[in-house]
Amino acid sequence: MKKTILIQYAIPKEGLKALSQSFNLIYPDKDCFTQEEMLERIPNCEALLSIFNQPVNAKLIEAGQKLEIISNYGVGYNNIDVAAASKQGIAVCNTPESVCEPTAELCLALMLSLSRRVAECNHRLRTEDDFKWGVMRNLGQTLKGKTLGIIGMGKIGKSVAQKAQAFGMKVVYNNRRQLSASEETNLNINYLSFDDLLKTTDVLSLHCPLNESTHHLISEQELKMMKTSAYLINTARGPVVDEQALAEALEKNLIAGAALDVFEDEPNITPQLLELDNVVLVPHIGTACIETRIEMAEEAAQNILDHWEKGKSKNQVN
Repeated sequence: MKKTILIQYAIPKEGLKALSQSFNLIYPDKDCFTQEEMLERIPNCEALLSIFNQPVNAKLIEAGQKLEIISNYGVGYNNIDVAAASKQGIAVCNTPESVCEPTAELCLALMLSLSRRVAECNHRLRTEDDFKWGVMRNLGQTLKGKTLGIIGMGKIGKSVAQKAQAFGMKVVYNNRRQLSASEETNLNINYLSFDDLLKTTDVLSLHCPLNESTHHLISEQELKMMKTSAYLINTARGPVVDEQALAEALEKNLIAGAALDVFEDEPNITPQLLELDNVVLVPHIGTACIETRIEMAEEAAQNILDHWEKGKSKNQVN
């Protein structure tokens, strides 16, 4: 009898061909199954292909009496109660390979938009009849010669480091563990303590996972340590930054600006941020490319195939 896989969200079917050939797929008619629909269907499924912005809580996991693996569509897996899954012997996987380059691309796009005031000028040109042009107006900052500080030197952090150097930036980083000397040499980066990183960087970019130790990693105290000319970029997870503290820091000019792809309570955004010109906001589009969406589906599908064919996926996180 074929095993059954519950697909939580209507991701591209092109990426699920390998699964559809050998297994029964339960695919939503609309964008996404509701929690009630998930609870109704999951008892008959051996695998769940979940989505990064929908919860997979203990109640749902416990209802999956036949569940063997949860393959999350996304690199972040804080939407899943991993402890509950581990307790039941269920493997949890993510998709770290396919999300790397598009997220790094967006990070640089946000960096450029913020430093060169692209989004701000675009908005004001469209909405202000008396918007002023001029040689010494609308001045931003070049990235060349600036120091980029990266927190979280995983695959995405490394890609951002390489791309930033193409713009003439110096790159320093802080990580849970320092990279080897050879890796630092190959990437042309230098390790700094967390406090030194905050104090010395012109652009701070976050690429760490969300967990107990990184929740509100950047809050009032950390923002006060940064240069008043510094920018903050967050393409990691919203709660890594204390959003209210950030809004207040920007209003007080403690830092020069911020660009956010992720938020503490998506899709809700701290109201003050919506009123500020020195903030670039985008709706969690780090991996929002059709090519990437298909590749993510393929990677999530491969996790399930590897689990059943090889006993374990290389992307298993528990």
